[in-house]
Amino acid sequence: MEAKQWTVQIYLTEDGDATHARAVLKAQDTSNLTGRGSARRNPIDRPIPEIGDELAASRALEDLAIRLHDVAADDIVMLTGPVQA
Repeated sequence: MEAKQWTVQIYLTEDGDATHARAVLKAQDTSNLTGRGSARRNPIDRPIPEIGDELAASRALEDLAIRLHDVAADDIVMLTGPVQA
């Protein structure tokens, strides 16, 4: 059995009190999928950038997971069931 490797790269950008994340899945046999997430610091909170990074990244990964699940569901619908004559 051949081992497969999928890679997820997370890109973070900050814009004032907001952090935006993009999670990109790169797989050998599928096109790239992208999930997005963001976090915004409440002005009364202390500025701790790591928390914004963590929240934005986790939200981007969650969005990516949902998108990957949707791709799998679409593949199941298209590739299973009775063979059309």
